[in-house]
This record gives sequence, structure tokens and C-alpha cells, in this order.
Amino acid sequence: MNPLLNRPKATPFGAYERMLALRYMRARKHRFLPSAIAGLSVTGITVGVMALIVVMAVMNGMRVELMSKIIGGNGHFFLQPIDTPMTDYKEVAAQLEKIPGVKRAIPMVESPAGISSPTQQTGALVRGVSGEDLKRLPGMAGNVRQGTLEDFDSSVGIAIGQRMADNLGVRVGDTVSVLTAKGAQTPFGVTPRMKAYPVKAIFQFGLSDFDQLFVYLPLEEAQAFFNKPGEVSVIQGFVDDPAHMDDVRMKIEQAIERPNILTDWRQRNKGFFDVLKVESDAIFLILSIIVAVASLLIVQGLVLLVKDKTREIAILRTMGASRGAVLRIFILTGVAIGLIGVTLGVVLGVPLALHLDDVRQFLNRAFSLNLFPAQYYFGLSQLPTVVEKSEVVGVALLTLGLSFVATIYPAWRAARLDPVEALRHE
Repeated sequence: MNPLLNRPKATPFGAYERMLALRYMRARKHRFLPSAIAGLSVTGITVGVMALIVVMAVMNGMRVELMSKIIGGNGHFFLQPIDTPMTDYKEVAAQLEKIPGVKRAIPMVESPAGISSPTQQTGALVRGVSGEDLKRLPGMAGNVRQGTLEDFDSSVGIAIGQRMADNLGVRVGDTVSVLTAKGAQTPFGVTPRMKAYPVKAIFQFGLSDFDQLFVYLPLEEAQAFFNKPGEVSVIQGFVDDPAHMDDVRMKIEQAIERPNILTDWRQRNKGFFDVLKVESDAIFLILSIIVAVASLLIVQGLVLLVKDKTREIAILRTMGASRGAVLRIFILTGVAIGLIGVTLGVVLGVPLALHLDDVRQFLNRAFSLNLFPAQYYFGLSQLPTVVEKSEVVGVALLTLGLSFVATIYPAWRAARLDPVEALRHE
């Protein structure tokens, strides 16, 4: 029997196809170094993948950090009365805190007012809240920079943000005046009301907009100052998981029977977080173009490789290699380039994203720079990054897909090569 008939049948992407694909990637004189074109392609894909991972991590970190600060200091949901004043706020707050998923409910008197010192003045949102509830605010806990919140109810003092204190030029113990247009009712109409309060505490939420906006008064004092005796204007609530607000909203609407308006953090900050989402999607699209351009290097590299390997391809064809085998060899070459670039991009990009703030601080110290200044980035003192595994996997799959698509045309040209014509020209 002819021994040639007993040889194992060649399979797609077999050993010799993989061997040739890897050999074509290497430089002729350096066995373990890639060719110049392969090196450029790998470098481009590596840089593109790194950029995507790092930038998406920064966008995720900004979103998470801003969300925690905005809704941490401003509440997850807000229950406001309609038709009748909310004089039963203690009972309503107790009902809310019994609902599964609700951590705390804080009654408040809330009203805009003017704040002035002997030298400066500014606008503010004054919130009347009990001293016990003020300590329970997530944004307040551990963020008092000067003074104290002890005996807040009996001190008849106020707590203001660090940025507002700097703008007004005051410190703990100084006196500021609170002015509201909704004062006492007289025969001549409503007259403005002004009262001086000592600064009891200065806090810093870490978000400059909040630090220059919020002012806290004892609840009973705020009720008297804003002519709301025995009532509150809003109950501010916090939940266990703000991402699943719809389930909690349904439970609140079923539990609270009094007429009310219920809003949550998504409605109050919708425009802001929508802008962040649009920016994130736009940046992802732009950086994906970088990866696409790097994939074009694979096209160019394989086209040049096909021209360079014309004689070898012709010899393979005359030895019995099918067009499909040649097609698979060059597809493997391009996909291998993409795989190496993706692997290097992930291996370098993920650690860089996780330690990006350390890199920023090093650059600031080494070159006397001021990268990521807090005054321009919502008062954030650090560059936040959050690496999502799903996004890293998505970036890797996207790049591998583009690398595969980039190999189709050069591989098709190699497979279409006529061995007779190739050897004649050779």
C-alpha cells in the first residue's frame, strides 16, 4: 500500500500553518524579534488599547466619585408635601425608615437665603436639620474641618462649607448674617428678615459647588426663621443601593399615604449625568478610531509581507498547499499581531489605570506641574479611576475583531496569487 495514502490529513489552522504564520512575523536576521512592520502594528494596537482602558477607567472613576459626592451630600430621594404642610414629619420619617432598602430619612426645612459677613456676601441654600440628623448625613460624617457639631441644636449656630467660609473670610466663632425675603407679615406686607449667627462648624464635602452653597441651621431655629412652625419642607432620604431606585420608589409610594411629591437623585441630576454619559461614549468612539487606524497598519504590513513572500507562496502552492491554507496562514499572522498588541495593551493599561494618580503626583513633583487641578474638576483632590472588567474584555474583543477584519483583504490577495506567474517574475 502506498504510504502516502496513510499520512494524516491536514486540518485547518494545523501545525505547519501556525509555524509559517509565526515565521512570517519575525525579522529575517533576528529569529526572536518581530519584523519592522509587525512591530509597528503591535505598537499601534498596544497604545490604542492602553489609551482606551485608561481613559474609560478615568471616566468611570469620575462618574462614581461625583455620584457619591453629589447624592451623598444631597440625598437619594426627596419627599415634599402638597396640599397640606408636613407637620407629621416625625411619623413620616419613621415610616420611611421601616421600608426595606431605606437607610435613613432626614426631615429638613429648606429655603434659599443670603449670607453675609462684614466684608463679603453670597447666596446659599439654608437647611434646617436637627443636630442628630446632621451627623447622620453621609457627606457630613468625618468632613468637619473646623469646629464641632456637638450641641448643635442648643448652640443656635450654623455650619457652613469650607469654600463659603473662604469666600466670606470667616472662621469658627465669627458671626455671619442670614437674610431672607420671606420675613414677618405686617400691615404693609412681608418684610425681609435678617439675623446674625455664630459659625459653629466648617465642613468640606469635597465638591466645591456644595461647599459654597449649603448652610445648616438647627431645625427649630430654621422653622422659626422661615415662618414654618412645627413643619418641614422636605424629607431627604438615603437608600442602600441608589442604582436600584425604582424598586424603592414603588415601596415608598405604597407606604406613604399623605399627598406628596416624590423625586430622586436621577431626576434632580439628570442633565449632569447625561452629559457625563455622552462624554464617555464620545471619548470611547474617538479612541476606537485610534485602534482602527492601528488595525490599518496590519493591512499595510500584510500587503507588504505578501509582496515579500511571493516566491515562498508560489513554492507552497506548487508543493500542494491549497488557496485556503495560504489564506489561513496570513489570517493567523494578522490575528497573532492583534493578539500580541491586545495582550500588551491590557497588561500595561490596567496597572497604569489603577495607579494613574500616583503617576500624576510623580509628574507634578518631577516637573513642577499642576495636572488635574481641583478647582477645575469639581473640587476632586485625586484623579479617580475605576477599571471595569467588562469594559476591558469589550476593548480586547473589539480590537481582536478589527484585527481579524484587517487581515481579510491581504490574505485574500495571497490566496489568489498564481504560482506560475509568481515564479516567472521571480
